[in-house]
Amino acid sequence: MQICATCGVEFSEPLPEVCPICADERQWVPAAGQRWTTTGDLAAAGQTLVWTDREPGRAEITTEPHVGIGQTAQLVTTETGSLLWDPPGYVDDETARRILERGPVLAVAASHPHMFGVQTAWGEALDAPVLVCASDAGWLGRRTERVQLWEDDHALAPGLSLHRVGGHFVGAAVAHWTADATGRGLLLSGDTVFPNPDRRSVGFMRSYPNKIPLSAGVVQAIADRLARFDFDRIVGNFGNLIDGDAKAVLEYSAARHIAWVRGDHDDETGIATPGQEG
Repeated sequence: MQICATCGVEFSEPLPEVCPICADERQWVPAAGQRWTTTGDLAAAGQTLVWTDREPGRAEITTEPHVGIGQTAQLVTTETGSLLWDPPGYVDDETARRILERGPVLAVAASHPHMFGVQTAWGEALDAPVLVCASDAGWLGRRTERVQLWEDDHALAPGLSLHRVGGHFVGAAVAHWTADATGRGLLLSGDTVFPNPDRRSVGFMRSYPNKIPLSAGVVQAIADRLARFDFDRIVGNFGNLIDGDAKAVLEYSAARHIAWVRGDHDDETGIATPGQEG
């Protein structure tokens, strides 16, 4: 197994000349070219994983220094078992042991291909299935018997489920946890919707690094699909958090995005658009 150093996603050999996830318009290949690494190389260089308990039943796991995109994994633990969401691009025995101390792992799953990390290596370490949305199965760089495909909705445990939303990727997904510490519901969104630094809005993009927006119609569809869930908070794939009133934040953010891409605020840009001249 090799790991793309830029996105942190695992691949089986023979390796592609260039990581297809990074070569896609949503990501990027470094100017110096493709580079691969392994968990052994990373361990030898002093790679670590950092564990942070955020609330009862939820911990965050990050790589230090960052591996690939450097996402923050979410570990949600229920009475039935745990979900490891958006797994990092590195795995070690100590963290796997700590996860298993909380009970069996129901699944390792990612919100979209950028967040695959070393998901099957995590599945092996945790003796857990690796759930991949069928719509994004073509992006898999490594397939083992642990990989299981799911469709639009997948229940993991009472109060914990996966749902395909689309947008950023065809299979872009969220995890919905209704039994969070607040009792009002938590959405693990990856960057299907992205909690912004202002902590009172979320973003919708085809590509975040390359700044490719989604259309008004797609953003409205995403908002409509998420409206059926009960949640008061949203956690993104870097631990970024909307800490309350998240459904209203989502609705406001969708309306704002749609208004801007539709041209409602062109008069605020200093540029006259067709129909505004004269």
